[in-house]
Amino acid sequence: MTGRAMDPLPAAASEAEAEEEADPLAAGSPVPQVIDRRDPNPSRMQMPQGNPLLLSCTLQELLARDTVQVELIPEKKGLFLKHVEYEVSSQRFKSSVYRRYNDFVVFHEMLLHKFPYRMVPALPPKRVLGADREFIEGRRRALKRFINLVARHPPFSEDTILKLFLSFSGSDVQNKLKEAAQCVGDEFMNCKLATRAKDFLPSDIQTQFAVSRELIRNIYNSFYKLRDRAERIASRAIDNAADLLIFGKELSALGSDTTPLPSWAALHLSTWGSLKQALKGLSVEFALLADKAAQQGKQEENDVVEKLNLFLDLLQSYKDLCERHEKGVLHKHQRALHKDGLMKRQAVLNREPESVEQLESRILEQESVIQTMELRNYFSLYCLHQETQLIHAYLPLTSHILGAFVNSQIQGHKEMSKVWDDLKPKLSCLFAGPHSALTPPRSPQDGVCPH
Repeated sequence: MTGRAMDPLPAAASEAEAEEEADPLAAGSPVPQVIDRRDPNPSRMQMPQGNPLLLSCTLQELLARDTVQVELIPEKKGLFLKHVEYEVSSQRFKSSVYRRYNDFVVFHEMLLHKFPYRMVPALPPKRVLGADREFIEGRRRALKRFINLVARHPPFSEDTILKLFLSFSGSDVQNKLKEAAQCVGDEFMNCKLATRAKDFLPSDIQTQFAVSRELIRNIYNSFYKLRDRAERIASRAIDNAADLLIFGKELSALGSDTTPLPSWAALHLSTWGSLKQALKGLSVEFALLADKAAQQGKQEENDVVEKLNLFLDLLQSYKDLCERHEKGVLHKHQRALHKDGLMKRQAVLNREPESVEQLESRILEQESVIQTMELRNYFSLYCLHQETQLIHAYLPLTSHILGAFVNSQIQGHKEMSKVWDDLKPKLSCLFAGPHSALTPPRSPQDGVCPH
């Protein structure tokens, strides 16, 4: 996990300090004052009105939170490398700022620092030497998906660091982000319900977590395959456009050929001249066909493939969050309980007064760590439950994707069909038959005698 740790609690031992470095946000923060307000009789405990665990937002409400555009601006030459900058424009804040990739990196780190128990989408990889336009464009698209998912995430959208990133126009945006994130602690320290998270969780939360994780893993695998096929369909449309363009150019080149006809073929001079005249003008129609095919491919890339990638990015961030929960706060809580048990057994075996006092002091410290870990573990599950609901709120995006795909196919075939229909009359001179009607040559299967 990236992000800078806050001041840790006194460690029980050097081993505990080493463990805390692996997950500073989970193990190293002071804990809000614990007030146990739970009913001693669990059977009488009821969820309060307006249970904060439940999310009521719809997909339309999420999408309406903000739409952020990320566009490339001309490269600036540095001392050794060219620097790529992006113009980031937010509808919500009515702002337009310039950001570099490293600004996104710091923003991503601060999100993980403040919201370690939330879905923080991953960033695309850093630029490699010799990166081509395709890589740069792919990264721009990925950054756009990242910032839109963040801007529409309920807790993120109300946080000051998002507003800073989208609207601060000064040159030291990275320092501003760090100051805003590190001076207040993480979400666990600032959430009023953090110490009561267990009260709002269903009794079978672990079972629900396992089932939801498996379901979302299956959804991810299916959407990954859909995205792969959608990419291939869009790519074929673009390849088809290139083939149609070349096909038309070759026909035009054939019609423009000035090589004289041999004397023995003079009988066909008028026929060949008519054919060449007809072929020469076909490149315009084939160029139009190529343009329509390319438009269809680009539309499917933007409206189908990109939406599938957006949802895949969200699903991947959920998978990453589950791993952080298991390898982070849950693992630290279990390790802390194990260490507490070892210390208590050592205290029983050790009879020296000074050693007993030191061990008792360390046990008290360790129990404080355990209490913090336990509260963070329940808060992590609380956040996971909400993030799972957020995934399900995004599921109707499937209908948007299918609608965009169907509309693209209908529109593309309709427009290309019109061009083909307009092209057909221009081929009449290529098939000179009785009464000058359009009679394309028939195959032997049509019953024509080969003689």
